[in-house]
Amino acid sequence: MKKDTKKSDEIPYEVMRLNKFLSHNSNYSRREADKLIADGLVRVNNKLITDLATKVKTTDKVEIGKKIIKEDKNRMYTVIVYNKPKGEIVTKSDPQGRKTIYDGLEAKYKHFLSVGRLDYSSEGLLLLSDSVDIVNKLMHSDLERVYKIKVSGFITPKVEEAMQKGITIEDATKGAYSKTKIKSMHFAPFLAYDIQANGEKISKIKVVINEGKNRELRRFFAHFNLDVMDLKRLEYGGVSLNNLPTGKSRFLTKDEYKNLRIFMNEDDRSI
Repeated sequence: MKKDTKKSDEIPYEVMRLNKFLSHNSNYSRREADKLIADGLVRVNNKLITDLATKVKTTDKVEIGKKIIKEDKNRMYTVIVYNKPKGEIVTKSDPQGRKTIYDGLEAKYKHFLSVGRLDYSSEGLLLLSDSVDIVNKLMHSDLERVYKIKVSGFITPKVEEAMQKGITIEDATKGAYSKTKIKSMHFAPFLAYDIQANGEKISKIKVVINEGKNRELRRFFAHFNLDVMDLKRLEYGGVSLNNLPTGKSRFLTKDEYKNLRIFMNEDDRSI
């Protein structure tokens, strides 16, 4: 992983929504946390809270019943790599009953948070950690993401020009979720790309980007009437899938942890 050049004050996570605080520091999802709040089971600084919009500081005393929920800044943290299969949702629970990544992961990782998301139809490398700080900083970084993509048609010179120079699309809803509220999007130039096959019905391309916008690649190619048939993330910030089987997880290697500590500007203690 390369060192992040952004200032730490660009990630203001000292204050957050109460449901987010609970989901980050317990086994409850945000929806479950909302229900606990609405049912009058949560106290902040000894005050009963029922307002779902309540925000808390990490220094506040937060309780569910008689159990205090807090983040221990001195504990050792863990980061894992998960090879997400298609057909899993990156969330703790799904109202539609679809399979989530936590159904595929071991139970001991139920409280881990994902670094960004891969949509239902996408697969590949997903980083997860039990550290909110690590997750937030990785997610809001400009670390390189490498993807292997299959699209339904020719990658024309016009598509290549947009990859090289970037493009602003006023209506980027094609390729997005049907209920998206994000319409106009700017796509920065790709860091690199390699067209591995270019055909009338199917083209294959490997791309390197350093952003993680909502369904960014699907929206980009859809603008040129290219449906993304397969999308697999191979790398994130220098961490690679390598030979990790689909649906399996692994810990970071010693060198990957060392690079993570450098990225986080930490000392040489273990994570």
